[in-house]
Amino acid sequence: MGRTNVKVRLLEHTPNPENVVAMAAKLCYSNANIGELLEKIESNDQSNFINGLVAMGHMSPIEHISFTFGIEGVSRAFLAQITRHRIASFSVKSQRYTKAIGDGTGTFAYILPPQIEALGEEAVKKYDEQMRTMQVWYNEWVEALGNKGESSNEDARFVLPNAAETKMIVTFNARELLHVFSYRLCNRAQWEFRAVADAMLDEVKKVAPIIFSYAGPHCVHGVCPEGKKSCGKQAEMKAKYGKKD
Repeated sequence: MGRTNVKVRLLEHTPNPENVVAMAAKLCYSNANIGELLEKIESNDQSNFINGLVAMGHMSPIEHISFTFGIEGVSRAFLAQITRHRIASFSVKSQRYTKAIGDGTGTFAYILPPQIEALGEEAVKKYDEQMRTMQVWYNEWVEALGNKGESSNEDARFVLPNAAETKMIVTFNARELLHVFSYRLCNRAQWEFRAVADAMLDEVKKVAPIIFSYAGPHCVHGVCPEGKKSCGKQAEMKAKYGKKD
């Protein structure tokens, strides 16, 4: 298996997400019944209404729509990062019920950090050798613990590194996704999560372009919260993530 790269796929989402948001918002201020609202919303373009809704910060209607992603080629270090966003549902590949098995490369799947890769061929070779060593340790513990499947794997996995690859399915509502993007698209966010967030944003923009036209780090629509630690690239971030009219 050896080194692997991130893959993000939008698996499912609320059908007609922006119509659902418009209906939820308009219900708050209308005497019409739900059937009448639905007919009116489906027969008219809701772009201007949703733009106004998001611009004024009326965000609770956005919670009614959800997006489910398949994410693979990410590290256990990334798993610790993404699960800090608690308004989400996670299903994660188990290191207890599945065995970390190498193939022709002799190692489990793992992530190569770009800063290590940037050090050059010798550094990468050393890193790969360290992964192979940990595979050997893991295999030794599996055997020592009786090679009994989950009862052996659950303790042998303690010698596996944060670099070990994992896979997950995760579901967010749109409001929480905007929150995730505001922090994880920041230049100071962890590089792996930044790559995943970028890929997630590309996916959701295909199905809910109006809502996610407002997505981006804090500095795009306000003041950078990093203070003296700011990357100083607000203009570049606005150019990349700022709302396109």
